[in-house]
Amino acid sequence: MTPNEALTRLQALGLPPAETRVLFDHFADAERRGKHGHGFSRIPWLEQQPFDRAVRPVRRPAENGIDRWDGNGTLGYLTLAAICDAIVAEGVDGACLVVASRCFPTGSLGYWVRRLAGAGYVALLTATSPRRLPPPSGGEPLTGTNPLAIAIPSAQGESLVTDVSMGAVTHGDVIAGRASPEELVPFGGPLAHKAFALAIGLELFVSALAGPEHSAVLLVARPEHDPVPAFRDLAAGVRLPGDA
Repeated sequence: MTPNEALTRLQALGLPPAETRVLFDHFADAERRGKHGHGFSRIPWLEQQPFDRAVRPVRRPAENGIDRWDGNGTLGYLTLAAICDAIVAEGVDGACLVVASRCFPTGSLGYWVRRLAGAGYVALLTATSPRRLPPPSGGEPLTGTNPLAIAIPSAQGESLVTDVSMGAVTHGDVIAGRASPEELVPFGGPLAHKAFALAIGLELFVSALAGPEHSAVLLVARPEHDPVPAFRDLAAGVRLPGDA
């Protein structure tokens, strides 16, 4: 799918132009980074998803030190975009824990934390998804792929960004035809129980804070130290996670 075709199909979803641009920019960035499972191949899938075109994410009153948002029936992409907009515009004093309930689909989590790192923040983001991972011993899926993304900003160059799904492949790979549904199992081969355990831990962590529907949890803070340059020197030219 070409960028022009992608934009035309996104415009046909009936969202306002600014929100259409949020989706297009996300998918186009994934294409540039070779993450095709999160790129334009998501658009036909998105066209089949039920969501309310008329609603917007809602920011709830903060409570118990948590900044709460409700996806309110719109796309998780738009909820996370609104959260990032608010953080960049308002700033964070110290650290902030954000809980976004009813937030799905959220796309490539590395995209969101990279944006926050570009504004000078350390960011950690996880999100839950439909049950897609079976236990390593086999059987029906019990948990989502529940990715985890971390971004560390640096004053001396590109931020370091890690973004890991708990699946050996992503659901996006299956959507894009790059993997079969049978390949969507916890990563790690003989050690897949570790990825499965982490997927369960992340799912229950998010659910405990946000409720039973697919949601996201974000931690944002101002760094006290810039560890990235020294680590890049240590790596001595090795391509690190998130590098273009």
